[in-house]
Amino acid sequence: MGAKLDGMTGIYLELGHKKVFACSLDWPGWARVDRSEEAAIAHLMDYVPRYRVVAERAGLVFEPGDPVVVERVKGGTTTDFGAPQSMPDADREPVDADTAQRDVALLRAAWVLFDETAAATPEELRKGPRGGGRDRTKMVDHVVEAERSYTRQLGIRHPPYKSAADRDAMREELAAALSQPWDGALDHPWTPRYVTRRVVWHVLDHLWEMEDKRSV
Repeated sequence: MGAKLDGMTGIYLELGHKKVFACSLDWPGWARVDRSEEAAIAHLMDYVPRYRVVAERAGLVFEPGDPVVVERVKGGTTTDFGAPQSMPDADREPVDADTAQRDVALLRAAWVLFDETAAATPEELRKGPRGGGRDRTKMVDHVVEAERSYTRQLGIRHPPYKSAADRDAMREELAAALSQPWDGALDHPWTPRYVTRRVVWHVLDHLWEMEDKRSV
């Protein structure tokens, strides 16, 4: 995988005008945003315990070393909004079968944990200081619809879901595609590894939001 160097964990930074994403290269979905490079990296490391839950569910040991920045990419308005926008060069490198299957194990773990969290979360979630934010059902629908949009970047197209079975069929097709080795040929707008990265990030971002906003 190549991003863990002498006990250190490789990350990349996506630089917007107002915000910065710090993203692990080898642990898809482990990514946090803040207002500076230093703050984003600190925020990323604060989430080690939360991401460890995902890794352990996938059957993986997660003991990251100190972060080292190995790449910087230019972001934009989407970055400043709070979502990743740009693909790192590392995601254009070929992916072997072991790495692909490991990443899909993390993807499946994120899906399972998201569904478990949603089932245990009340419908009404704590709102922001201005009353903004989604309740549980709208958040779940948002995540599921975003997945359908992300998968189109890999050429996988499904009509709007009419049932949970439709959603599961899309997820299985996506997991099957992402679990295959990739030779680096760019046949679609996003590479397989970047699709994995974006889907897992989005699932976990809202999973953690649900946990943080549960009404007490």
